[in-house]
Amino acid sequence: MNLRISARQSVLAQAQAYQVGEVLQEIHPNLNLDYHFRESLGDKNLTDPLWKMPEKGVFTEDFYQDLISRKTDLVVHSWKDLPTEGKPDTQVVATLPRADQRDLLLFKKASKGRAGLQIFSSSPRRVYNLKTFLQWALPWKQESLEFKSVRGNIPTRVKKLLEDPNIDGLVLAKAALDRLLGDSRFPETVDFLKKALELCDWMLTPLCENPNAAAQGALAIEVAQGRSEILKILQPLNCQKTFAAVSREREILQKFGGGCHLALGMSVLERVYGRLEIVKGMTPTGETLHLKKFFARKSIPSQLKPVRLEFESQRSPCQIAAPSVDALFIAKSEAWTEKAKNCKVLWTAGLQTWQKLAKLGVWIHGSSEGLGEQEDPQLQFLAGPNLRWGRLTHDQAEEAVGLKSDMQSIATYSLKLSLQSKSLGNSQAFIWKSASEFKLALSKFPELREKYHLCGPGRTYQAIEAELKSNKNIFVELSDGFITAV
Repeated sequence: MNLRISARQSVLAQAQAYQVGEVLQEIHPNLNLDYHFRESLGDKNLTDPLWKMPEKGVFTEDFYQDLISRKTDLVVHSWKDLPTEGKPDTQVVATLPRADQRDLLLFKKASKGRAGLQIFSSSPRRVYNLKTFLQWALPWKQESLEFKSVRGNIPTRVKKLLEDPNIDGLVLAKAALDRLLGDSRFPETVDFLKKALELCDWMLTPLCENPNAAAQGALAIEVAQGRSEILKILQPLNCQKTFAAVSREREILQKFGGGCHLALGMSVLERVYGRLEIVKGMTPTGETLHLKKFFARKSIPSQLKPVRLEFESQRSPCQIAAPSVDALFIAKSEAWTEKAKNCKVLWTAGLQTWQKLAKLGVWIHGSSEGLGEQEDPQLQFLAGPNLRWGRLTHDQAEEAVGLKSDMQSIATYSLKLSLQSKSLGNSQAFIWKSASEFKLALSKFPELREKYHLCGPGRTYQAIEAELKSNKNIFVELSDGFITAV
């Protein structure tokens, strides 16, 4: 069968269309593909910010008539470009697994330390959310921070950043940069972007502080209604997990009126332990929102009131050499050492650690946002595919956790932990902040094996699960203001 695939003619849009085509041909080896690329209204008007343009779907509307007149069989879109209101004659029927949904800040190395900053971004969402975030995330005090409008495809915007001496940084969708860097069909673009990265530091903005535009990082495959033969071909490639998460983000966006004019972001994250929903920004009525909900797969019995046992800790620094790794996971700010400052990637377990290290003048590249060490940083295109990771922690961490890990543990301080609680009392449920706490308490109170336990979704959870040989009575609790629901 011959299949006609359409998309915009930008390098990114072509790369996305080819990505869909490659997956299709893996599933249907006898399929013949014919690609059609052309400009959309949004490509022709590069003067006005998108939120000022009166038309909805400025990157997608031009392809609508092609679908219903059957000049093409399917169109590959960046899903965030599609209006939330569907069309009666077409439908989005499939998507690939989602790429990284976070935003990326590219920052000129020559601009580091400047008190007055100017950043390229035309997105009201990014402008609103990042102004506050960058005030504490950048490792120096800024006297002013302005956002300047910029239009054009990814290489064009990066070129404008490098050529304008007044501009210090650029915010863009990380998924777009990843797709371009990972596509060998466009060697000139790849070479240009790699050289640009050498001139810039980068920072992945956390979703808790800057949730993505609805559907960012996901591709939408749109077809005309009634094309059952096309649906049959596309059905096997659809990622249902991505489709559900993106549909929920677009549902949230539609409640607030939809469109790129909103200074509002929304992220849906599906994890094995539950679904996270983050909404942050300003509504059209001027209301400030910062909602963080956690829909747990299972929750502790409602009649139980979890408690924390009392511990006392003493820390003393360890003498270490400069870590011989590419990337460092920093569990707590207390684990920081100046000997690690030249490491290629610095990644924090949570945002409080990021904030504390930024005050010390440390450039942080990103964070797991309290979701655990198992969260994939997705840095293969930014920092290389085979990073050697180390973990800055204390000298008892490995013994307490008792799990194998690809990360090399680097003890920067010695920890002496003592249990102050003399009994468990009548409590049936307990909150744990570390595996060390749990292991020490278990050694004094073996009856803890029969109790209920709450902790974060990372190594503490894994350590308790390994010790109990079950996760039946272990429940995930998220910090940083998440409201837990069933």
